[in-house]
Amino acid sequence: SEILIVGCDPKADSTRLILHAKAQDTILSLAASAGSVEDLELEDVMKVGYQDIRCVESGGPEPGVGCAGRGVITSINFLEENGAYENIDYVSYDVLGDVVCGGFAMPIRENKAQEIYIVMSGEMMAMYAANNISKGILKYANSGGVRLGGLICNERQTDKELELADALAKKLGTQLIYFVPRDNVVQHAELRRMTVLEYAPDSKQADHYRKLATKVHNNGGKGIIPTPIS
Repeated sequence: SEILIVGCDPKADSTRLILHAKAQDTILSLAASAGSVEDLELEDVMKVGYQDIRCVESGGPEPGVGCAGRGVITSINFLEENGAYENIDYVSYDVLGDVVCGGFAMPIRENKAQEIYIVMSGEMMAMYAANNISKGILKYANSGGVRLGGLICNERQTDKELELADALAKKLGTQLIYFVPRDNVVQHAELRRMTVLEYAPDSKQADHYRKLATKVHNNGGKGIIPTPIS
């Protein structure tokens, strides 16, 4: 499969383990250096990493200045105009979880994403954020085709985490697609700037990620309009 990852977080850390790098140069920072987005070429912003995964980071302004969500809007428009989506099987938008402004919601709002998977844990604030994102999906679901694919619980080892995640999924009318257990191999891989699948392909954790990928693949087209808790 041809895969494109679009990092939509001002920290620009969505693609670094795929690229074995600190952080990729972002569309916004490259545009600032070049003069404008129009002065950029696709190969300036798109880097190819592990397993030929194509990587782009939208970036954001420096903290305290400007609108971080603008970078997402600018980036997706640039990618579309420059044919980045041609011959791609999967596009993954990695959007930060506290959707506080319309720019970050762009993949939802403008029908760029078909399915949304919310990565959360059993902690109260993470579940609160997941419910908030569901409100955003609900807002745009009727005008666009976006649906909630499910919740993915990234274990924090808090009390009754699996039960709480499952209960929230049911409240939202969706499913807990996968419960990813906590494992230190993730940190070991990260220190070497690698994903777990590359660093420890035979580990239990790598198998969990493979199972998660299969679940997401098989769930295509089965997303729902969520019923968030008011």
